[in-house]
Amino acid sequence: MEPLDLTTHKNGRQRKLAGSSLLPGHMRERDMGEATSSEPEEETEGLIRGSDSEDRGRCRVRPGIHGELGNVSLLLFLYVMQGIPLGLAGSIPLILQSKNVSYKDQAFFSFVFWPFSLKLFWAPLVDALYFSRFGRRKSWLVPTQYLLGLFMLYLSLTVNALLQNERGPDIVTLTAVFFMLAFLAATQDIAVDGWALTMLSRENVGYASTCNSVGQTAGYFLGNVLFLALESADFCNKYLRTVPKDSGIVTLPDFLFFWGMAFLVSTTLVAIFKRENEHGHGRRRVPEEIQGVTETYKLLFSIVKMPTVFTFCALLLTAKIGFSAADAVTGLKLVEAGVPKEQLALLAVPMVPLQILLPVFISKYTAGPRPLDVFYKAFPFRLLIGLEYALLVWWTPSVKQDGGFPVYYYAIVLLSYALHQVALYSMYVACMAFHAKVSDPLIGGTYMTLLNTVTNLGGNWPSTVALWMVDPLTSKECQGASGQSCGSPAEAGLCTKEGGVCVTTMDGYFVESLVCVVIGLVWWLWLGNKMRRLQEQSPAAWRCRGNQ
Repeated sequence: MEPLDLTTHKNGRQRKLAGSSLLPGHMRERDMGEATSSEPEEETEGLIRGSDSEDRGRCRVRPGIHGELGNVSLLLFLYVMQGIPLGLAGSIPLILQSKNVSYKDQAFFSFVFWPFSLKLFWAPLVDALYFSRFGRRKSWLVPTQYLLGLFMLYLSLTVNALLQNERGPDIVTLTAVFFMLAFLAATQDIAVDGWALTMLSRENVGYASTCNSVGQTAGYFLGNVLFLALESADFCNKYLRTVPKDSGIVTLPDFLFFWGMAFLVSTTLVAIFKRENEHGHGRRRVPEEIQGVTETYKLLFSIVKMPTVFTFCALLLTAKIGFSAADAVTGLKLVEAGVPKEQLALLAVPMVPLQILLPVFISKYTAGPRPLDVFYKAFPFRLLIGLEYALLVWWTPSVKQDGGFPVYYYAIVLLSYALHQVALYSMYVACMAFHAKVSDPLIGGTYMTLLNTVTNLGGNWPSTVALWMVDPLTSKECQGASGQSCGSPAEAGLCTKEGGVCVTTMDGYFVESLVCVVIGLVWWLWLGNKMRRLQEQSPAAWRCRGNQ
């Protein structure tokens, strides 16, 4: 009999990691490795999977997919469920912004989006530790999904109190709970990615990435765009009701309760009825890679120590500083200016076809020996879009009317968003193509995952810093009450008590936008060519010494 104890098995298979995502609600890059993308960007990884030419040849023809529709459907469902908490987490900053929280609070909450960019650090443990009788992937999938459901049920009971506290939203508790949701979703993603490779036959394993992309995008849409629309009283009264009401069709507690129960019920069904180690009927299963946890961490360290990889990682970690103000703050500033958050979220809907077609079109230009040339050429274009975003925010208050914003305003926002996506995807696809080009084929999975993780982290930390710096860079003065100032919340309260009002004389967002663009131009002129020259390095410069 197989032991029931928790055992350590050797396996260090690495996979794509996610972040940010262009979060549809507030124009941040998604962690796109998850959904077309995750999280955007946000920006993304996992579109290119390392495999030998023999496997790729087999994946072009996938006979017998009808015999595995059940497995494909299950994978799709699991990825949809994974996207739900991510979408909810993406909606919270917009809800917080409508409650006038500080940008430092927004910066603190932005740590919620980090787990998908850091899961490389615990992925080897998820691969190696499991109950052999229960199943290698189910040992992690089942408990993480149960915890996701329980956290959602807990939030359904407490989220109103956390958001509507007399002293303002409880940012620390909200961040802690949603960070755990994102951490559990990232861990679930590791387990599902690994299970996908053995759940499907070798001929059909290519459908796993399709399930990932479609499923997580759909889940994110449900948890973000659909929720914000149905939660909005204005949207529901305008489009879905004949008799106006003061609230939306659903509330945040109701939405959390429904999906919490959905997690618990579906996880129970998977645990009981789905056997992990089923044998295919005449179809060859994909063997899982074998490597110890310690060996995997040593391998990652040896890759990072290589001069070319170290230089490339340093460039990836600094390349997105110039875009951070535009990507992280613009959407929140639009909400602050009065743009309905549900309308901003709905702008993501017409972008879906563009997000699907752009990688296909751009890949024609990145398939050659110099994919980073596209990255370099798109860089200044994206910087200019950052300036255009700042102009859009400055222009927004003057366009506002009693009934909201005119149609032409949303058309301009949508056009700006589309141009941003073109630049973002040009850089993303070029970066992914270069990752695939330089990754040592003998350790391609680990190598690609490392580079993708660094790419996503390079987008997350500047976004957090950008949010954090908005308030310190903002200047306000107290008008109507002599001797008072507005340098802090306490001082602003005294100004109001004395009959004055705090007026913004310099918005930190505009200062930050200009500074970021200047930093981005310096990076492009000074380090951009250095990144391009990495394409001239020989293949041996990118290989671990043991594999040369």
